[in-house]
Order: sequence, then C-alpha cells, then structure tokens
Amino acid sequence: MKQIQPAFQGAIMKIGIIGAGHIGGTLTRRLAKAGHDVSVANSRGPETLAKLAKESGARAVTIAEAARNKDVVIVTIPENNIPKLPKEAFAGVPETTVVIDTGNYYPRQRDGRIDAIESGTTESRWVAQQLGRPVVKAFNNIYAQHLMERGRVAGTPGRIALPVAGDDRRAKEVVIKLLDELGFDGVDAGGLDESWRQQPGTPVYGTDLDADGVRRALAAAKHERLEDFRAKD
Repeated sequence: MKQIQPAFQGAIMKIGIIGAGHIGGTLTRRLAKAGHDVSVANSRGPETLAKLAKESGARAVTIAEAARNKDVVIVTIPENNIPKLPKEAFAGVPETTVVIDTGNYYPRQRDGRIDAIESGTTESRWVAQQLGRPVVKAFNNIYAQHLMERGRVAGTPGRIALPVAGDDRRAKEVVIKLLDELGFDGVDAGGLDESWRQQPGTPVYGTDLDADGVRRALAAAKHERLEDFRAKD
C-alpha cells in the first residue's frame, strides 16, 4: 500500500495538544509534519518537552497556552488527570475552537474509580463536563504506532477508519478532515452520548477496520461495560 504523503494540502490550522504520551506525541509529530502550527504541553512544563519540540518542529508551551488562540485543541491525558487540569485552561477559549478528547477510562489498570462513568455517563461526556465545554471523541481506538505508520492515501483499499462522535456537526467535520490528512477515513459515530460504542472493550476498540467495518462494529456494540473495564467492587 502507498503511504500517505506528509505534504499538507489544506489550510494551516493552529493546533494545541495537551498531553505528550503515546497518542499525544504521535499527533504532535504527524500534525506538525503535515504543516500545521502545533503547540504541545504537559503537566510537567515546557522544558520537559524540548526533545519532542526539536524533533517535531512543534512549540513546547504551558497548558493554558496550548488551549489559547487555537483552531483545534486535543486533550490526550489519562482520565484521572482530567480534573487536575488548570481551571483557567479553557477560560476565554471561543466556542469555535474544536476540542478533541482521545481518552479512555481504565479503572483497573490506571485511573481508579470514577463514579459518574461507573454509573453510566459516557467517558467523553464526563470529560466535557469536567472541561466545561463540548468535545469530540476521536483517536481513542487506535494504537499509537498504527496512527504513526498506517495512514494511507484516500481510496486505498482497506484504508483504516476511525469513529468520530460528538454533538456539533461542524466540529466533527473538522476532525474528519484532519483524519483524512493523516491518512485515515473518518466515520460519523453519532452524538457524544453514543460514544460508548467506541469505548474500551467494544468491537471497534483496538482494531484497524475500514469504514464499513467500523460501522458494523459500532452497530454491534453492547452497552454493558466489560468487567475488565469496570472498577472492582
């Protein structure tokens, strides 16, 4: 298969990335290489991101700076760290800024118990409530290495597709366009309250399905959370 070319074909966007782990670091590298104006932040401060900034061409900034004056902000940190974000991080951020949540809830492996999610609130709805603004759920069901390496040009047979859930159609269109630039098809997965269909343990999670496969997997999802992804009693 022919890999997607890094040359950027659309309008340059200002993108802030909060979190520099596997997914955050990968998106920093790929989006900067694609030609976007990328800023990246973490909880430990810009000085800890000097290597990533030098490698990718992105700017290392504070969390507040990563959210300010951006077209897109990607929040890609562990679920249990969402409430620890600075309260002023999104203060003054306009409604037109698209906020993407890439996170997953891993109560046994990492996050501990989050009562609202255990009671049935979808992960990204809970994130939106913590941030105080709408989010789009995307990039949560793909491995970072696959996100880095498996993008393909549009129309390639078997091109990997990713589900995109959210309540704002324009915001989802922005995310789907970004996916296309990175070499993936985007599948509209419905509103944010339907994003449980792409949470850990569902048929689409951790897969490299094409667009039709993603649609079938979303439709086959069962609402009950698997035991491995529920907090222990």
